[in-house]
Amino acid sequence: MLLLYDICMVLYAWIVAAISPWNSKAKLWTKGRRNIFDRMSKQISKEDRIVWMHVASLGEFEQGRPVLEEIRKHYPEYKILLTFFSPSGYEVRKNYAGADYIYYLPADTPRNVERFLEIAHPEIAIFVKYEIWHNYLRKLKARGTRTFLISAIFRRNSIFFRSYGFWWRQSLDCFEQMFVQNEESRELLHEIGFDNVIVAGDTRFDRVAALAKAAPKIDLVERFKGEQRLFVAGSTWGPDEDILQRLIDNNPDIKFLIAPHEMDEARIEKIIANSKHGAVRYTHCQKDTDLSAVQVFILDTVGLLAGAYSYATWSYIGGGFGVGIHNTLEAATFGLPIAFGPNYQKFKEARDMVALGAATKVESADELEAWFKPLRDDAAHLAHTSTIARDYTTKNQGATPLIMQVVFGK
Repeated sequence: MLLLYDICMVLYAWIVAAISPWNSKAKLWTKGRRNIFDRMSKQISKEDRIVWMHVASLGEFEQGRPVLEEIRKHYPEYKILLTFFSPSGYEVRKNYAGADYIYYLPADTPRNVERFLEIAHPEIAIFVKYEIWHNYLRKLKARGTRTFLISAIFRRNSIFFRSYGFWWRQSLDCFEQMFVQNEESRELLHEIGFDNVIVAGDTRFDRVAALAKAAPKIDLVERFKGEQRLFVAGSTWGPDEDILQRLIDNNPDIKFLIAPHEMDEARIEKIIANSKHGAVRYTHCQKDTDLSAVQVFILDTVGLLAGAYSYATWSYIGGGFGVGIHNTLEAATFGLPIAFGPNYQKFKEARDMVALGAATKVESADELEAWFKPLRDDAAHLAHTSTIARDYTTKNQGATPLIMQVVFGK
């Protein structure tokens, strides 16, 4: 099985390299790993005491970030090494000031693993959520490196719990401690013999709480909102924008901010063309731009969405008509009622908030309007829903200090 796994890892890297001339993400994936060991050798000192955190992409980085920042704050004797698997995470956070060294993770082949760990020589390794790489984990265990899994979530249909999943379960045996998000995950792991499991919750609740406290003033959004109420639609895709259009048209006295997940020029131009009451792009605004006369503000930049939620009264989260919704907690921490498309079931926090009444699934423009009207017209209903959302995020904080206590003993 190990030989087959190793062959698959090599083939994966070859295939990505082969399609890279025609695929931008594959090109970044390949280019970012080129000469990586030479770069690491020149930058990482043998005297460094390394804490290594590995994440898949941007969402997992946000889960790991509270832990990284606590390490930076309380344990300055350590250097922080941060690795990403995906270009969508690395390219956005490659200049993150909270880590000393940031790289793509080399493919999980025995040769790559040997070279990577020899150069990085981590004292502590932290993997986030789903990132379970067999060769890295087995080698870390052989080296005696303290290795942890945080913010993990397991489901019964996962390969670890199948009758043929014995080989994959060997990877889990490499963790000193696994911090999971819910009791179901703990019970599943217990069934297959793992009791080194702590239900800590999701570190993203700590992250969004910190974001809420430090939400920056965004002058352009503040000027755009003025004295009117604001609806923020975050991380949207084409189908999300399509069902939002009627809501925008039917509510000319409400301002709408749309933050596309990807800066697709054709989609942005479509939003502008369809906006009967005017639209403006963040990147096209000047200090003297008159924002009072337009109804739609397109946030065509990154890094400001979390702060934009602080100005809002309601929210819509995109992605639910595709592979899955994006971050709902950033909106919920500000007490915003949330709507999203139908594909949300694999996100625990979304399921929780639907059950509590803080969030609603919508599949059409009609359903979106039916959800919105009571929240627009009934102040008591709005206040009640907002309280549910805010309380949910508050009650689920605390994973980060628990992890720090176990890992560092303080």
